[in-house]
Amino acid sequence: MELKNLAFLSEQSEETGAVGAIAYSHPGERFHGSLIQDFDLLVLIVLNTDQSTLTVEHYRYGDLRYQLIYASWSELQITAVTGEHYNLMQCLIEGEIIWETDDQITQLREELSSFGKELREQKLFHEFTSFLRMYVEARRHMQQGHVVDAYYDALKALGNWARIVLIEQGMYPDHAVWTHIQQLDRALWKLYQELTVSSETLEQRVELVLLACEFSVMSKMGECSELLLRVIRSRKEPWSIHELVHHPQLRFVREDLPLVLRKLVLRSIVKESAGWPSLEGEGREIRYWIEA
Repeated sequence: MELKNLAFLSEQSEETGAVGAIAYSHPGERFHGSLIQDFDLLVLIVLNTDQSTLTVEHYRYGDLRYQLIYASWSELQITAVTGEHYNLMQCLIEGEIIWETDDQITQLREELSSFGKELREQKLFHEFTSFLRMYVEARRHMQQGHVVDAYYDALKALGNWARIVLIEQGMYPDHAVWTHIQQLDRALWKLYQELTVSSETLEQRVELVLLACEFSVMSKMGECSELLLRVIRSRKEPWSIHELVHHPQLRFVREDLPLVLRKLVLRSIVKESAGWPSLEGEGREIRYWIEA
């Protein structure tokens, strides 16, 4: 069956605010896991809205069983940076564009393929903020004696570290991160093995990884945070944390931004001033700036 003949892929969907449709079919016996989920076809309808609209519907058209996913344009852009909803990204990159109202979907696909400077910088900052959160959580769990939980956090921090390495190599990190790291960074691969298969005690293995994280990745804090630093430098007036977490260029790291900002202050990369009256009338609001 020709995909373009299916009614749900016609440009009449524009009436619902859609800007395009992408179909990802099941070629032969190839296994697609959670992406296809035993359906013959996955159809991604992209909506022109900034609201969260991710919904899933299941249909049957004759003998064809398909999964229909509605996602907003904003969700696709954020997913390209965060790596969440990898199934959507796989559909976007490998699926067939059935129709689009303009070239938005094509341009986003080309941006992912070329992994240009803007996307690379956004993804680098996102991975670093995630790494920092996992590192801090692992340290906290170790202090509380929760070694197994610290191990889990350390393993996730290593995954963020691995993706940072790939991004620095100009590669968009997909789901096969460690396969690439085996060839590109033998030291990091060895550290991964030290954590997962070493004969040392679990506590010793976690401490080794956290020590390596502290000295190897933390030294890149300024480089990895360049996106945030450029936003802060973009005006003379200091920024409140409220302004920064709602800045459109930083929306994909909103939850982890306060943690990163405080670390940058502790390392004197960012300065703080507490000279602004609080909106509640008590205390003085802290604002952030960078020396020229």
